[in-house]
Amino acid sequence: MSNTRHVPVMLQRCLDLLAPALESPGSVVVDCTLGLGGHSEALLTQFPGTRLIALDRDREALRLSGERLAPFGERATLVHAVYDELPEVLDRLDIPRVQGVLFDLGVSSMQLDEADRGFAYAQDAPLDMRMDQTTGISAAEVLNTYPPGELVRILRMYGEEKQAKRIVSAVVREREKEPFSNSARLVELIRDALPQAAKRTGGNPAKRTFQALRIEVNGELSVLERAIPAAVASLAVDGRIAVLSYQSLEDRLVKQVLAAGAATTAPPGLPIVPEEYQPRLKLLTRGAELPTDEEVAQNRRAAPARLRGAQRIREDVR
Repeated sequence: MSNTRHVPVMLQRCLDLLAPALESPGSVVVDCTLGLGGHSEALLTQFPGTRLIALDRDREALRLSGERLAPFGERATLVHAVYDELPEVLDRLDIPRVQGVLFDLGVSSMQLDEADRGFAYAQDAPLDMRMDQTTGISAAEVLNTYPPGELVRILRMYGEEKQAKRIVSAVVREREKEPFSNSARLVELIRDALPQAAKRTGGNPAKRTFQALRIEVNGELSVLERAIPAAVASLAVDGRIAVLSYQSLEDRLVKQVLAAGAATTAPPGLPIVPEEYQPRLKLLTRGAELPTDEEVAQNRRAAPARLRGAQRIREDVR
């Protein structure tokens, strides 16, 4: 897998959002989703006085990015961790506060491009989908062992799949004949289970089911629910956070956390709002920013991206 094939999404806009917080020497930025290291390399290059802490749960991503970031020496600290472990990582490194945090959510280019990981529905592969292949259950285990009602819930909630019941009925029928192991069989089953009208909209009909399984296998939304507030709490005053999401569930969660931080918590009707009720964040994006048409033309994986940013404007008052 060559790093040259990896094009970081909305790279310049991410750099611009974080820049005011990273231009002072001694600043620290955290890349919570290192992947192949494209964003991290750009951060280290553009801000020569900044130290990078980079997290990833995928050991192969850490190995490849380690090679890419080796020229930066001790300025780059790479850590095997899930991004909701950020507070523990910073504690271990004795870093009380950071000036910047970047999240690039979803599946990395490397995971999509390596067929044997089972993330891509366009090619046959073992149904794994674990971002950290050393722990947890695979997508095949989810399909083969979860009760039907739980599978329907997962497909509806995480895949926003309207045909969840049809798909799960077919899965349950087929898994009794033979357990699922590879992606091609699941893709074919979904195609056969869906009514014609459902196949005509929204790209590959397996897309929503694969998304749902991936989120379940990696606990992505529950991890994100913990990670975004923890990242905001780790920011120093004037520190900035930028988050790239690729599907509506992620983006909604990010929006809620950032909007809550940018709102007053005062009871209604107070003539003067005490400091402890003042907003902690200032939003840096109007809604979610989208990639340009030009970027999408150059990098199709940028198409669903949604970018939100915020700045820490005061400490919590205890």
